[in-house]
Amino acid sequence: MLWVGNSMLRFSTHFASLSRHVSALYAGSEEGKKDVAAANGKGKLTRKAYEEKLTRLQVELVRLQEWTKHKKAKILVIFEGRDTAGKGGVIKRITERVSPRVFRVAALPTPTEREKTQMYFQRYVQHLPAGGEIVLFDRSWYNRSGVERVMGFCSDDEYEEFMRVCPGFELSLVRSGIRSRRGKAGAKQRLPSRIPDPLSSPHRPPDALQQLGQHDR
Repeated sequence: MLWVGNSMLRFSTHFASLSRHVSALYAGSEEGKKDVAAANGKGKLTRKAYEEKLTRLQVELVRLQEWTKHKKAKILVIFEGRDTAGKGGVIKRITERVSPRVFRVAALPTPTEREKTQMYFQRYVQHLPAGGEIVLFDRSWYNRSGVERVMGFCSDDEYEEFMRVCPGFELSLVRSGIRSRRGKAGAKQRLPSRIPDPLSSPHRPPDALQQLGQHDR
């Protein structure tokens, strides 16, 4: 897990602890590797070990939920990664046992023609958390410096403007009391295994392989 920007406030003990646990759900994390090794030594977590660990993590999420409600905290969690990187799966597990009144998911579709004429950050602002809420962004404004940049979906001027404005935008989030955390996910190992799977194809954009090649340049 990485801090969003250089000026984000230090997290509460509750959320910092949770972030480490959520990070462990990624196969590349050190804790995740240890769990896999301890499970059966074959690089695959057993169902029993997975369910036991998931239950412990979900208990922590319920505690975080109650703390957030009590403190009227505003928490923003941003998941970034290529297509098929596993963001949606982690978000699904996070929201399984918690209240939708506290936890909300923001997975914005391709911008409409009207939204394309707005200030770039405008369509994200309306999804930011209010007091007592936790919002999980399945991708965010970082699309501009990631997918849009490498795939040529934005101009050089639009990219440069984003890089100039983004630090000030994030600073305004901090000053409004929003606590933010960002997680990175990788698709390099997952995508090849999902190509033959017909059940995964609705979740895999046509340009997913092209994105993978562009990111690796």
